[in-house]
Amino acid sequence: MISIKCPYCQVGLKVDEGKLPLGLTSFKCPKCKQAIPVSLVLGKKADMDEPETVLLHPAAEERGRIIVFPAAGTPGQTFPLPEGISIIGRKSTASKATIMIETDDRSMSREHIRIEVKKDMHGGYKHYLSDNKSKNHTLYNSNYLEDGEMVVLNNNDEIIIGHTILRFQS
Repeated sequence: MISIKCPYCQVGLKVDEGKLPLGLTSFKCPKCKQAIPVSLVLGKKADMDEPETVLLHPAAEERGRIIVFPAAGTPGQTFPLPEGISIIGRKSTASKATIMIETDDRSMSREHIRIEVKKDMHGGYKHYLSDNKSKNHTLYNSNYLEDGEMVVLNNNDEIIIGHTILRFQS
């Protein structure tokens, strides 16, 4: 968050740089409705000829990852989440999962959950979690996911599949 002043009405504003789309050239002041010009700085100095231009940095374009907590029969593991759909489950020769967790946890399905990573309109990524019709269901932050329910993952969300605890990190 950065603090700026509208050059027209002088109202103080707080702007979350992470929510600004790449290529943004201006935004409207919520008070006076005038367009405030902006320049997104990508590690170089912007043209300072226009004194009323507000300099902002764009959001980092990072995808999340899944961390598997170690337990009996399950070593600690980390998996980056690629853009697109990932099916996550127990490692097995019969599994068609794209991310296979090495575990002895037989209550985890071979294709237990689905995480879809999509680019949002601000240039960042959104991560969507759903149960993949598993026999033992999925716990998300201590609540069972319903059939067909999809949730947006946030940093440090807890997912339990079978008896295995996963943590989402963005």
